[in-house]
Amino acid sequence: MMSLPFYQKLHQHYDRSYRNKDLRTTMSQYQQEKRSSAIYTHGSTAYSARSSAAHRQESEAFSQASTTSYQQQASRASELALSSSVSQKAASAYNYGYSRGRTDSSLMLEDYSSKLSPQIKRARKGLLSGEEKENLPSDYMVPIFSGRQVHVSGITDTEEERIKEAAAYIAKRKLLASEEGITAAKQSTVSKQSTSTLHQEEAFEKKSRKVAIREKAEHLELRKTLEETEAYHRKLNEDNLLHAPEFVIKPRSHTVWEKENVKLHCSVAGWPEPRVTWYKNQVPINVHANPGKYIIESRYGMHTLEINACDFEDTAQYRASAMNVKGELSAYASVVVKRYKGEFDETRFHAGVSTLPLSFAVTPYGYASKFEIHFDDKFDVSFGREGETMSLGCRVVITPDIKHFQPEVQWYRNGAPVSPSKWVQTHWSGDRATLTFSHLNKEDEGLYTIRVRMGDYYEQYSAYVFVRDADAEIEGAPASPLDVVCLDANKDYIIISWKQPAVDGGSPILGYFIDKCEVGTNNWSQCNDTPVKFARFPVTGLIEGRSYIFRVRAVNKNGIGLPSRVSEPVAALDPAEKARLRSRPSAPWTGQIIVTEEEPTEGIVPGPPTDLSVIEATQSYVVLSWKPPKQRGHEGILYFIEKCDAGAENWQRVNTELPVKSPRFALFDLAEGKSYQFRVRCSNSAGVGEPSEATEVTVVGDKLDIPKAPSNIIPSRNTDTSVVVTWEESKDAKELVGYYIESSVVGSGKWEPCNNNPVKGTRFTCHGLTTGQSYIFRVRAVNAAGLSEYSQDSEAIEVKAAIAAPSPPCDITCLESFRDSMVLGWKQPDKTGGAEITGYYVNYREVIDGVPGRWREANIKAISDEAYKVS
Repeated sequence: MMSLPFYQKLHQHYDRSYRNKDLRTTMSQYQQEKRSSAIYTHGSTAYSARSSAAHRQESEAFSQASTTSYQQQASRASELALSSSVSQKAASAYNYGYSRGRTDSSLMLEDYSSKLSPQIKRARKGLLSGEEKENLPSDYMVPIFSGRQVHVSGITDTEEERIKEAAAYIAKRKLLASEEGITAAKQSTVSKQSTSTLHQEEAFEKKSRKVAIREKAEHLELRKTLEETEAYHRKLNEDNLLHAPEFVIKPRSHTVWEKENVKLHCSVAGWPEPRVTWYKNQVPINVHANPGKYIIESRYGMHTLEINACDFEDTAQYRASAMNVKGELSAYASVVVKRYKGEFDETRFHAGVSTLPLSFAVTPYGYASKFEIHFDDKFDVSFGREGETMSLGCRVVITPDIKHFQPEVQWYRNGAPVSPSKWVQTHWSGDRATLTFSHLNKEDEGLYTIRVRMGDYYEQYSAYVFVRDADAEIEGAPASPLDVVCLDANKDYIIISWKQPAVDGGSPILGYFIDKCEVGTNNWSQCNDTPVKFARFPVTGLIEGRSYIFRVRAVNKNGIGLPSRVSEPVAALDPAEKARLRSRPSAPWTGQIIVTEEEPTEGIVPGPPTDLSVIEATQSYVVLSWKPPKQRGHEGILYFIEKCDAGAENWQRVNTELPVKSPRFALFDLAEGKSYQFRVRCSNSAGVGEPSEATEVTVVGDKLDIPKAPSNIIPSRNTDTSVVVTWEESKDAKELVGYYIESSVVGSGKWEPCNNNPVKGTRFTCHGLTTGQSYIFRVRAVNAAGLSEYSQDSEAIEVKAAIAAPSPPCDITCLESFRDSMVLGWKQPDKTGGAEITGYYVNYREVIDGVPGRWREANIKAISDEAYKVS
């Protein structure tokens, strides 16, 4: 919207009825000229239909045309010109207003009684800009108007607009005539600049409005963020601790029947409150994708996942994932959906009694199937040597083959599950199971069993693995000990135990050296200066809280043998301290330290310890154990151990330089065969307490006796390369570790160990014998005190396959009982007679009123399974 002339802006008393007489005189003549002037008519019509930008271009053309017309009518215009200076100044003012953008002549004289413009009005400025002040005539005086009466009667709106246009035209014509068009060009330039300035002001005002709105919105958003942050920190300050999620109650696995509902529950603790998400086979559960199938609820800290109308597809592993800003924790549960398929009693099924026939298994996908598992390409009895690698494997054939259903394969050694470690690795390729030893040791020797499980049905296969001793670096040196483990650990010492080797190198073993190494280093140091014969030893001089590994070496008169396999890392900590560290919450450090000031209390001298006793005594050391005193104050206590000869009262403090921190202690440097008594004192900053009661007289020496030799060694034929040896166990044997068996070819005089890892029991199968050779056998027992004497030699036996009648099956059990049938199960016989069992026959008889009937055959054809259903 164009601006008004400056005198109309500054003065509100303009009277539109005011007319200069000279102007009224020339109006009629101007109107006649306008009718004959095609240029003016064309310019006026074009302006009314176009935009203000297009009209400015036409107005410049109009100015050029009018200049020529002005020059032609100069003489006649001079007669009609306004002679007064006021009229000239008024014309200049009108021209100024016209050049400032008032291109529509009807707007030159503002009519306050006309209708309002639909355009948005800008606030009028109360002061003139510098450019407007420069364009003002220097001698202009504000006109004083006399009244508002309409002196010209009969003038319509159209005529009034024409009068306004005429006034502007006359003023501009006189100005151009006097200044020879220079002023017109200048006014045109000023008009363009003013118009551009107005547009810039409008754009700036619009831009400023947008910036103001945006700044206000940003201010509100920042204020909201600050309020939320303050509220969050206030909440943190209330709890004083952030910690990661922790499952208080973990979800439990379920096995359900088809069409039943199942619920998984869990409870999670943590701050900020963890968000729990449920997954099915590692895929997030979408409740909206399966309406009515899943229901997820979280109420009062209990999170629940409900699965409605379970079907086969719901058999999966479900995971509850709890997450907050401090971490994420998951808990797993399995859901197995079962369905009967095949022979079953529907009445018992609806009554909730399981009547699945034996050897029918329920797979995780709900199918009840009878599986047949066979082993092909089986591993046989294997022989290895220390330091070598070995692999055991076999091909597993399962029928029927169910897609996406893999069996559970587990390896066992001497009945204990084998866990993967740096020494042993397991692998399942889909049809072949493999067990690999990266570095064989004598600890790996034993009976290995592979068990393949399909649902509730499984099959297994076993074979023995023998590990020979590695070649000694020193000829005649003993073999390496085995099974180095930690028996007890505390701040002051760690008790290490091991098993004696089967091979002594041809001369008796004098003792053992124990080596230690701190975890993370390769610095091995010897713990004892003189060899110890007892297969247990307390290692002292450890740093509290550090972890150590140990190894043991045997020594005889020929030299020191190879070291054993290293033990598992052990920390020098009290069991209570270990339990406290395990139970400590895993919340991270928050940077907050709480300092409390308490009044110092007066120190309390601790009382005497209680229940002091000797828990172990050997010729090398004695181990004492006691309970802390009840009166001990709030600070920690230390212990001092005292000893004296039996029958004397000359008590001597044993640990004068190094107080004991744990309620157990091992004493060394005692005279073997001498009798001692011991007592313990407690101390703290307040002083040393009274001593405990003295122990009973203890004789330094091995309390554990070496076991006696076994007896009644009987060999029996087994296969063409093996013999079964049985014996009677040692009498009065304490803490027996096992037995070593040796064999010798008759007349050779050279004995070879049949096993390098002590076996428990009184029966062992010696493998690797030569077919047709005659062998004799002997056995000796071993415990921590040492190895017994050899037993008497057995009778000679020739190695060849023995085929004899097997012994009866054992452990016959009724597995299930129906209205008209019964399922029996049993175990294979202890003695197979030297050949594989091919089948079983089942006989039964009825017992009526306590009177048994005659035996009947339940099956005509031999069955290979160790179970049968008798109808």
